[in-house]
Amino acid sequence: MLPRIADSLSFLYLDIVRIHQDDTGVCAEVTSEQRGPETVYLPTAALSCVLLGPGTSITARALTTFARNGTTVITTGSGGVRCYSAAVPESLTTLWLERQTRAWANDNHRLAIAQAMYELRFGDGTATGGTNLDKLRGMEGQRVKAHYQLLARQYKIGRFRRAYDPASWDSQDPVNLALSSANTCLYGIVHAAITALGCSPALGFVHSGNQQAFVYDIADLYKAELTIPLAFSLHASSNPEGEARRSFRHELRLFQLLPRIVTDIQQLLDPNHTYECPDPEEQMVDLWDPVSGSVPAGVNHGQQQ
Repeated sequence: MLPRIADSLSFLYLDIVRIHQDDTGVCAEVTSEQRGPETVYLPTAALSCVLLGPGTSITARALTTFARNGTTVITTGSGGVRCYSAAVPESLTTLWLERQTRAWANDNHRLAIAQAMYELRFGDGTATGGTNLDKLRGMEGQRVKAHYQLLARQYKIGRFRRAYDPASWDSQDPVNLALSSANTCLYGIVHAAITALGCSPALGFVHSGNQQAFVYDIADLYKAELTIPLAFSLHASSNPEGEARRSFRHELRLFQLLPRIVTDIQQLLDPNHTYECPDPEEQMVDLWDPVSGSVPAGVNHGQQQ
């Protein structure tokens, strides 16, 4: 899939494919029982970020071409649900990193961005300039608790308490397991977006002291809408962790979130400029197919085989 995002940022996710460079350009080779070997040339000059999923191999020459074209290459889990490593090209702009660093290093600016994050989550006017972080944290706790109670009543599962304890993982209830799994998936795609923009995942405005502090900041913007309802919907599942991951992969929810993540980060770091989130459906471009011609992007074609 190729969602084009603000500032010409474009993402391509690939898995179960061999990527190499030939005399014409960088190409992806796929072999299937139905269609045999197929080759697709990649538009390297138009790509900002390539996400390499499981089953992908890539040659050094192809990686070099991506670097020369300013393409960030990220190694991910299936469907982008994890972010394992990233190769950032020298030509990647430092504009957003500099804005992030300046805002993070100034306590007043850092507080203003933290307040803006809470407003994105809770609505305009909920975190005015005079609201300190202690009060915002209390507000966050109350709202999240109320959200849990609402969903618990909706799914008739009684009282729910959020618990994350890796030491007693197997003893946790399905909702907690699904929520932990879904949040991990969300962190992966947020990490990929932050890296593609050139920002630091470690410089958080609400969280601090962790290499993923900014990832946690941004992921928190979407949990109430995305991961928490999904986790409660899996309360009766015998495999809530696996179903949470598959839900994100099969429905491509996380890829559809990418334009919004990028726009929200830009708006937070540059509040004096208005950034409009593009419609992901409109921003998708077709995929080239040597047999069928153009086929739609943003579709999990593995489900059609």
